[in-house]
Amino acid sequence: MNTFFKSMAATAVAAAALAGATAAQAEGERYVLVSHAPDSDSWWNTIKNGLALAGDQMDVEVEYRNPPTGDLADMARIIEQATASGPDGIITTLADYDVLSGPIRDAVASGIDVIIINSGTPEQAREVGALMYVGQPEYDAGFAAGQRAAGDGVTSFLCVNHYIAQPASSERCQGFADGLGVDLGNQMIDSGQDPSEIQNRVMAYLNANPDTDAVLTLGPTSADPTILALDQMGLAGDIYFGTFDLGGDIVQAIKDGVIEWGIDQQPFLQAYLPVVVLTNYHRLGVLPGNNINSGPGFVTADALGLVEQLAGEYR
Repeated sequence: MNTFFKSMAATAVAAAALAGATAAQAEGERYVLVSHAPDSDSWWNTIKNGLALAGDQMDVEVEYRNPPTGDLADMARIIEQATASGPDGIITTLADYDVLSGPIRDAVASGIDVIIINSGTPEQAREVGALMYVGQPEYDAGFAAGQRAAGDGVTSFLCVNHYIAQPASSERCQGFADGLGVDLGNQMIDSGQDPSEIQNRVMAYLNANPDTDAVLTLGPTSADPTILALDQMGLAGDIYFGTFDLGGDIVQAIKDGVIEWGIDQQPFLQAYLPVVVLTNYHRLGVLPGNNINSGPGFVTADALGLVEQLAGEYR
């Protein structure tokens, strides 16, 4: 076991030991995590791994549920079904406030403790009655990335949005534009989620806009095909390329000098910490007083380390 896991395991084991030593431990706690991710999005494997590890360490039952195609109406129904099953807690993303706030409020009204992760905002989490928010402020992360790119001389860009139905994805693109001090305009494209289509649309945009300084992708789903597109066009390593989130191909591209940086929102923590928080809340009545920002952090070639070793699994 490496140092990372020893540290995380020690923290969770100590928390569990404290719970058992000082309070009557509840039996059979069950927590359900509902995400908006389609089955095809491999980035969420890290979420699943964090959830499973926390469940093992805290000795609770955990479940992962999601809409197979990423349909948010389907996700709303899944939250309703999870609520009806009577878990001790629900951990859920808030990908679209208008679609999901109702089912989440109903879960809270039924007496289920809820923690919002990944998408939405701390303010929205409070409005729906959630205990707290664990995630990355998406606009702020995009703005920080835009400022970083501006410092590197970028003035125009392409934002490859593979999940434009989720408002948080557009916040990333808008934040990047504002960080650069330019209008977003038509610099954001709806790429869809099919790898071949993403690759073709990136190539079409760059061919039509040859003066584009930079490319911003929003995760492995759009980053991996964009890497192939730039390679095919002979632009790999020559055009400024930043991305949100990490994955095996992204880490390799950072190492190869194709991608300048990846914004790490630490999805492991988004799944792991809520299970620990909920378990100790139910066993001890203790709860952190603030929301938890799991990102952003910039990962560059100079600081890969464990990130490279654990990319796509725990990072």
